[in-house]
Amino acid sequence: MSNVEGVGRVRVGVIGGGQLARMMIPAAIELGVELRVLAEAEGMAAELAATAVGDYLDAETVLAFARDVDVITFDHEHVPQDVLHALVDAGVPVHPGPDALRFAQDKLLMRERLSELGLPVPDWARVETAEELDRFIEAHGGAAVVKTPRGGYDGKGVRVVHGSAEVAEWFAALAEDGRPGALLVEELVEFRRELAQLVARRPSGELAAWPVVETVQVGGVCSEVIAPAPRSAGRVADVAADVAIAIAEGLGVTGVLAVELFETRDDRVLVNELAMRPHNSGHWSMDGATTGQFEQHLRAVLDLPLGGTGTHDDWSVMVNILGGPAEGSLADRYPEALAGHPTVKVHNYGKAPRPGRKIGHVTAVGADLDDVVYQARAAAAVFQD
Repeated sequence: MSNVEGVGRVRVGVIGGGQLARMMIPAAIELGVELRVLAEAEGMAAELAATAVGDYLDAETVLAFARDVDVITFDHEHVPQDVLHALVDAGVPVHPGPDALRFAQDKLLMRERLSELGLPVPDWARVETAEELDRFIEAHGGAAVVKTPRGGYDGKGVRVVHGSAEVAEWFAALAEDGRPGALLVEELVEFRRELAQLVARRPSGELAAWPVVETVQVGGVCSEVIAPAPRSAGRVADVAADVAIAIAEGLGVTGVLAVELFETRDDRVLVNELAMRPHNSGHWSMDGATTGQFEQHLRAVLDLPLGGTGTHDDWSVMVNILGGPAEGSLADRYPEALAGHPTVKVHNYGKAPRPGRKIGHVTAVGADLDDVVYQARAAAAVFQD
């Protein structure tokens, strides 16, 4: 049973006004849910539902926004723990809650907890000094991946290094902060490909998993997603789903959880990153699955029964529109894109074009993978110069 009365009267508050909040709007309308958004600034992607503009770092601002909603969820994981706990202390349902979100906010905490749960992760260490980092690098073949524990995304705060001098400014920043701090170092994984497994979990414990997908990264940013991941039947699919479900249960995640994975050349499946919200690797589900990730996220945070995660066709391919046209807007390219690729769905984030920026995506669905890939790539190319 849902813990809310009368879905038509439910108000979901989303902290963050980016494209993820924007893509919750159609799902909320279909469910009869009123969506309210606390945006960081005017004119953000989710301005259609932005009922407030304010600083999510400020507890009083967030508490004032929360007074008019029944449950709080997020467009991103950057709301500080003190603000999250202020919401909980005020009796506001928060999904995912602060105890789960801290593992998405701090990569060191995440690695520690996943290791405690016995889940497969790259070899890693907490390093507080350059000497500790150099010892790890030497013990792992002369190269490693160094990550800042907090704040990194889309390739930011992540470097492949061969010596501590390559992250000297990160150690200097730790020293300037004046508080104990450390960097995360991991083995440089030789992976065959990158995968992502999305699951949803509601507070009462029900779980639902979509098929594991293959992701293609360019410069640390997701470029393409193929659902389901080719050659993933059997062991890989089972392991990916089992790992994601174990994480959702072990960390107490509510809402959508995305688990980014490496499939290694020696046939391991290792956890790379976590996101406790709808995720770029799940955008395909809006057009390719029985229940898209945004509808599922709303169902989950409201503790409503979860929807089916089966696919409409054999393949779905999502391609991000990165950067956009050098002149004009995405809408200026609609005639060419829509006429040339009538089976492709276009999703416009309402953002101004800028090099490297995710301003939209396209999805193609069909029975022939080569054709579906071609249609999605060709349609996305219309929007990029």
